[in-house]
Amino acid sequence: MGVVILLVMAAGVGLMLTRRLPTAFALVLLAVVIAFLAGAPLTGKNSVLDTVLQEGAPTLAATMIAIILGSWLGKLLDETGIAGTLVRKIVEFGGDRPAMVALGVLAVSALVGTVTGSAPAAMLAGIIGIPAMIAVGVPKVTAAGTVLMGIAVGVPFELPVWQFFSTALNLPIPTVRGFMVKLFPFALVAALAFVLIETRRRGTEHAWSLKSVDAKPRSRRAELGDAPWYALLAPAVPLVLALGFELAIIPSLLAGVLYALATTTRPGEMNKRLLRTLYGGFEVAAPPIALFIAIGILLAAVKLPGSVDALEPLVKAVSPQNPVVFVLVFTLLVPLCLYRGPLNVFGLGAGIAGVLIAAGIYPAAAVLGMATSYNQVFGVADPTSTQTVWSAQYAGVTPQQVMVRTLPYVWAVALGGLCVTAATRL
Repeated sequence: MGVVILLVMAAGVGLMLTRRLPTAFALVLLAVVIAFLAGAPLTGKNSVLDTVLQEGAPTLAATMIAIILGSWLGKLLDETGIAGTLVRKIVEFGGDRPAMVALGVLAVSALVGTVTGSAPAAMLAGIIGIPAMIAVGVPKVTAAGTVLMGIAVGVPFELPVWQFFSTALNLPIPTVRGFMVKLFPFALVAALAFVLIETRRRGTEHAWSLKSVDAKPRSRRAELGDAPWYALLAPAVPLVLALGFELAIIPSLLAGVLYALATTTRPGEMNKRLLRTLYGGFEVAAPPIALFIAIGILLAAVKLPGSVDALEPLVKAVSPQNPVVFVLVFTLLVPLCLYRGPLNVFGLGAGIAGVLIAAGIYPAAAVLGMATSYNQVFGVADPTSTQTVWSAQYAGVTPQQVMVRTLPYVWAVALGGLCVTAATRL
């Protein structure tokens, strides 16, 4: 039966790759089929309806709330001009030096990446940053890759991601935070290397693409929408509270929302802005929330006793226990997290992670290291991820071009994360 379940998983990957079904729908269908194959009854204990669907759907509820708050803060950064001001200040500082402008946009992308992920983060940093880089001669592919590599630098400190891995892998937040801190230097070095190497190796390609500004602005602030200097600290507030003061994730994000609001909005306008940005945050958060509901359902299915009993012998037989072999094998398998592949943690990879833990093949902390290392690759180089698609299209190139250029760098990040995992958890 284990072989049949693996074949069903492969079919699920095929449905996602060919876009026959959206990822969330494919994962739910996959979970139901796996549950029936594992011998789960329709209702009752360890059943399809009560356990997989009813209990599985809200499994990642804390992550969903964190996603909503992060999206809310992201909308505030956009509407209040905080994100745009950060990018403009960096571009002004960089002048006409391509590498300096790119490094500045990289820094802003990293800061925004700690608040919200996916396409919203790319838009916050890229709407101004990508045209500015192209205008000073940064090649288009490099400009798109710079934003994505910057977001990847911020991902180890993205609080909703901490919550996701904590809930999905049943690990305490301090454990997740501890590994993310270790992963951060690899992401930072790879991003700096990408900018410095690619801007020098590819040379400059001048292609003006900034939109013209309306004539006769009322003031510089009215023209540029500058936020006050002290408001620019808003993206860092949740991170400081969660990392420096070890405050819980949801209160930390709420504090960031309130700080951004209080430093940019007049008292009489706060109610309208709060509601407007909150509703906008729900729109941004809807796709990942649907995905996290599906992932929770899939996790419930693969953790059923019948699923574990069927898959444990097969997975154990192909899972290396030697630390060196572990690093080599899972480094070679990095491409399997691309194109919504079987090791993509925001897809079928979540189910595989659940099997590895439920069957006792690897400790949960080791699975955390593997999953977060792969997530660094997926978030930058996967041509199907929304941030990659948006950044590439906005820069005027294809997602595949961005993948080819960025993959060697994020592959190295995954290697570093796997080495840390093997050294500390195996």
